[in-house]
Amino acid sequence: MNTFPKLLFAAAFAAILSAQTAEELVNRNLQAKGGLDKIKAIHSLRATGKVQQGGGFTLQVGSLSMAPNLLRQSFTIQGMTQIAAYDGTSGWKISPFEGRRDPELLGDDELRTLVEEANFFGPLVDYQAQGNRVEYIGKDTLDGDDVYRLKVTLKNGDIYYYYLDPETFLEVRMEKVQFIHGAVRETVVECGSYKLVGGVYMPFTYEVGSRQNPESRSKITYDRIEPNVTLDPAEFRMPAAPGREL
Repeated sequence: MNTFPKLLFAAAFAAILSAQTAEELVNRNLQAKGGLDKIKAIHSLRATGKVQQGGGFTLQVGSLSMAPNLLRQSFTIQGMTQIAAYDGTSGWKISPFEGRRDPELLGDDELRTLVEEANFFGPLVDYQAQGNRVEYIGKDTLDGDDVYRLKVTLKNGDIYYYYLDPETFLEVRMEKVQFIHGAVRETVVECGSYKLVGGVYMPFTYEVGSRQNPESRSKITYDRIEPNVTLDPAEFRMPAAPGREL
């Protein structure tokens, strides 16, 4: 008896079931946050808070973001402010902690991360239109609690693993796998303290760092996130350095 057709049918059925489950979990996640209409009703955000790093360092953090893909981040300590920004086309930074106070373009590795973070609505909203692929890869446990896992392959080939709470369907953890010039970078993002912002649930705490070295992770705590603030796209563009024009 030829079992090959049956194996093909089983594989095809499993793929269809996985696709249906993935789509369902994406929808449940977006609905849990407030629904697609409320998510898309927000077009800009201003966030302020602090970052706690190893060694007891605490920095003030600020973030400006604007749909569809503008982002400006700032980190301040001892009167010095580091800036990293993406204007929808190019990324730049000012790094006074490294002795460079003039704006300069970002390298490929820094730019890749910033471009992905600048995606205002994230990789799950209209993921097919973005060119992303979502797969359900089953149940798992995280710190002893059950979670659903989604694998999101971005258009550029990078991979995000989403861990969804089975009761709230909000993400509690993301693992990012980035492929840059043949090298692999793995980052873990723990999300928590969800609060309503403009009718949408957003995390106010993050723990971010290397997957291989949990002790080196930074903890970001936002005190305030304001929706639909008035922002000028010029705030995201690279300023001219003193003595030269862009």
